[in-house]
Amino acid sequence: MSLIAPIRPWPGVVEKIWWAAMAQQKELWGFRFDYPIETVPAAGPRHSLHYYVFSDRLFFDAMAPDADGIPVHHSRHFRTYNPAYVGWFGLMNLERWLRGDDDGGRAAFLRQVAWLTSHAVERPDGSAVWPYTFDWLEGRCPLKAPWISAMSQGLAISCLVRAYRLAPDPRLLELCERAAKVFELSIADGGVRTEEAGHVMYEEYPGVPLPRVLDGFLFGLLGLHDLAVETTNARIARLFAEGVEGLRHGIRFWDYRKKWSWYGSHGYLCPPQYNKLNGALLEMLAAVATGAGPALREYAEAWRPGRLSLLARLEVYLVFLFTKNGSRVRHLLRRMA
Repeated sequence: MSLIAPIRPWPGVVEKIWWAAMAQQKELWGFRFDYPIETVPAAGPRHSLHYYVFSDRLFFDAMAPDADGIPVHHSRHFRTYNPAYVGWFGLMNLERWLRGDDDGGRAAFLRQVAWLTSHAVERPDGSAVWPYTFDWLEGRCPLKAPWISAMSQGLAISCLVRAYRLAPDPRLLELCERAAKVFELSIADGGVRTEEAGHVMYEEYPGVPLPRVLDGFLFGLLGLHDLAVETTNARIARLFAEGVEGLRHGIRFWDYRKKWSWYGSHGYLCPPQYNKLNGALLEMLAAVATGAGPALREYAEAWRPGRLSLLARLEVYLVFLFTKNGSRVRHLLRRMA
């Protein structure tokens, strides 16, 4: 089911200028080094209902609930369901319920679980996927609907595993195991798996040229970890271990001078919310990844905004502005060519 509908409050050029002005205002005057994302140390063990990170702001500015309480992704181009946002919304509601902040959080979580189970698409290869129903251009990588993502697969798996812990139903774990199959398949074969110098990575945006966005990779790994812990399935555990080793090998790709993180291969530093998310997810992954913890924790610590000196903050801010606007110029030139 989709609610795709164009959003154009103003015609043509006026709308584009407005969105560009809003982005510039947010980056120039709204830049804050920290962002309200926190790690959840209680997450990870087999019987835990907690998710690894919590935020009551991240992604919520791009969502609006439908009549059934399912978030709809709002952008300047469309309105539609986004399976990653459904999974995230469910996990954040569950965390609020666990903390005693929202009596309706458990019910809201289960509504997202019901949506995920009813919207899983069974493919001929035996995998189960939650496809995106809109076209997307990520950097220079065009993605045509329907496309899948390590992020949405990982968040959906994490949701369904926690639903199983609340009320065991073998069908939930069977669906998760089919969902994990895409981590075995290359992007050429309809999966999310790539290799770099013989090391495995899982792609949030499985297309070429590879955007290599880090947070989607990490969400996928944490979903695999949840499923491996719950099922003790050796195949799932192997997929998790392969991805962790690929991350450990390639983590320097996302590092800017042990001060901040790059937004994949886009050529610009992460906005503050994504830098904070990268560090928080990496910290929690380091806590559950046997053997790779110290290497991953080193970068999670390096990317903490609070450790930056005043001079380092100025450097990060200026480099962010320079690289982000440079990326915009390159994008514009490509479209004009």
